[in-house]
Amino acid sequence: MKLKQTLLLAGIVSGLAFAPAAKADDTTEVIKALRQQIDALDQKVRVLERKRELDRDVSTEAANTVPRITIGNNGLNITSGDTNFAFSLHGLLQTDSRSFFKDGGISGNDSFLLRRARPIFQGTVYRDFDFLFVPDFGGSTVQIFDAYLNYRYQPWLQLRAGKFKPPVGLEQLQSDAVASLNERSLATALTPGRDIGFQLWGDVADGRLSYAVGIFNGVADGRNSSNADFEDHHEFAGRLFAQPFKKTSLAFLQGLGCGVAGSWGNVSSNSTGLSNGFLTDGQQTFFAYTNNVVALGNHWRWSPQAYYYYGPFGLLGEYVISDQRVQRSVGAKSFTADLQNTAWQISGGWVLTGEDASYAGITPKHPFDPSSGQWGAFQLVGRFAELDLDKATFPTFANPGVSAQAAQSWSVGLNWYLNKNIRINTSYSRTDFTGGGASKATTAPGIVTRQPEQVLFTRLQLAF
Repeated sequence: MKLKQTLLLAGIVSGLAFAPAAKADDTTEVIKALRQQIDALDQKVRVLERKRELDRDVSTEAANTVPRITIGNNGLNITSGDTNFAFSLHGLLQTDSRSFFKDGGISGNDSFLLRRARPIFQGTVYRDFDFLFVPDFGGSTVQIFDAYLNYRYQPWLQLRAGKFKPPVGLEQLQSDAVASLNERSLATALTPGRDIGFQLWGDVADGRLSYAVGIFNGVADGRNSSNADFEDHHEFAGRLFAQPFKKTSLAFLQGLGCGVAGSWGNVSSNSTGLSNGFLTDGQQTFFAYTNNVVALGNHWRWSPQAYYYYGPFGLLGEYVISDQRVQRSVGAKSFTADLQNTAWQISGGWVLTGEDASYAGITPKHPFDPSSGQWGAFQLVGRFAELDLDKATFPTFANPGVSAQAAQSWSVGLNWYLNKNIRINTSYSRTDFTGGGASKATTAPGIVTRQPEQVLFTRLQLAF
């Protein structure tokens, strides 16, 4: 409208300026001429406005068909013009070192290793269908860790199918890229790793309450699925987690979360249904079942869990019970028992440079740039954990001379976040054992439990 008014006004002024002097009887002719000029200008303005509308429509249509490509600290992201399709490429690379002290002559445990090397492919198709595919090239074999499709009807109602983490362990469900220490705690040893199944889940009341319930093939404590079920029974798992003050004005309570999780399944005489050994922080076996022991019967887990974050302070804790019926055959005799193993852990951290701590990690306010006097963020972390084996395990199902009946570990460390993508970890861990430690043992777990484990970890991590 501004353009139209301007042109009309210009036409009037022009007409008045150049019109010849007229007598009173010529006034009608002058006005008629001016009206003709105004009508002509008005028609031109209408044509121009229509052309502008068509140009805007063409631009909008073109924008809806041209994909948008961005690259930054969140990886490579490609989104269709209408936002219904998206693809992202991320990555996780962790290069570690482990140095053991006073290890009783165990050879080969001091090492540099590629702990994780994972390209991460994720995206969205037809607006509501999300996918994730994560292979891992770290270790001695290539594995598929995550591969699932997720239908997002609403934030409170979603369906996931494929291979992913069952909803049980609090520390286990935390991303590998933001875990505060190099290795998971002893409590996580009693939770399932990754499994194949279907899960109904969602966030209710703007995230104040989260729920998940699913059916899976079933895996033993600390194990990942091998992409095939080892028997016909399935396992059910569920979790409720609440953050009741998340949306309130009570800042000191917004980071409080608590919940409970569990699973139940049945295993029919299968050794794959048992843990293949519990590991220390240094990933050495300190407990293993005796030969010919199999899982036979119900297997259930129960885990109350909570965390609290306020400003630079963070605290996380959980307790896990894993109850499994087992059997061992010796000649013509069979021995059975219902073994209930327990574990707990509490870990905490303080961001020395003042950034906010969270379950999802830390973002430095001042990324590493020595020329500008910026050094990133520093976090002091610590943890204590304990795992206790059922006393009925010994001596029938495990050798008390080599396998520990309990393990307690404590760890301290310093994490340096150079920026959002690069982190350097250094930590020390000590694990003490109750039982085991056969003096003549030359292999794990006997040689491991002969003395406390003391290990220094380092890690250089790239995550984008």
